[in-house]
Amino acid sequence: MDPNVSLEAASAAAQPAGELSFTQLVFNASPLVQIIMFILLMVSVASWTVIFLKHRQLKNARIASDNFEDKFWRGGNDMGSLYEELNRNRENLIGSEIIFLSGFREFVKLYEKSKGSADAKEMVMGVTYRSMKVALSREVEELETHLPFLATVGSVSPYVGLFGTVWGIMHAFVALAAVKNATLAMVAPPIAEALIATAMGLFAAIPAVVAYNRFNTRVEKLENAYMNFMDELSTILNRKII
Repeated sequence: MDPNVSLEAASAAAQPAGELSFTQLVFNASPLVQIIMFILLMVSVASWTVIFLKHRQLKNARIASDNFEDKFWRGGNDMGSLYEELNRNRENLIGSEIIFLSGFREFVKLYEKSKGSADAKEMVMGVTYRSMKVALSREVEELETHLPFLATVGSVSPYVGLFGTVWGIMHAFVALAAVKNATLAMVAPPIAEALIATAMGLFAAIPAVVAYNRFNTRVEKLENAYMNFMDELSTILNRKII
């Protein structure tokens, strides 16, 4: 078959009525470029899913933290009642609630043993603080879940799309090398097919980068709020034991 005729036929099929159709460009791309486009599409869908879920998780964590701290400070020194209330519903607790429950549980367990001994009192506060610290670390780890995925998508997707573009353009020029009289109408469709891969890579990367930066900032704010509450609770318990 004459390669010139073959390329002209492909160009005509991809360029009906003088216009380039996005759908036809995708389906006329080389198999490797199509695979890259499909991967980027799936990555983009997964990225947006993570973005929506993470937004809801961080929003709920912020609301829960504000509501609990408001309840805690309005309750005054009645931490025993608050502890019993939280303990009955411990499976649905998040953030500051878990930190309080974990620390106060250890404090109550060891409080009686600490009477009359300064060293024992210091031990009680040390164990209580470490218990709250562990709870804090677990909560922050939960908040940071899937953030590395967004960072990876944001940094890798443009290069994956660029690889598809380079491969597509290289494939197009190899085909054009066999054509004696190449025209712009013959060159444009295969290059446009290849450039779609870069566009899809950017489409996947940009929202992921923006979301990662925003979520990372919100996680840091929540972590600071948890740490401040933990220090305040530790101070209150220390006064009680003294």
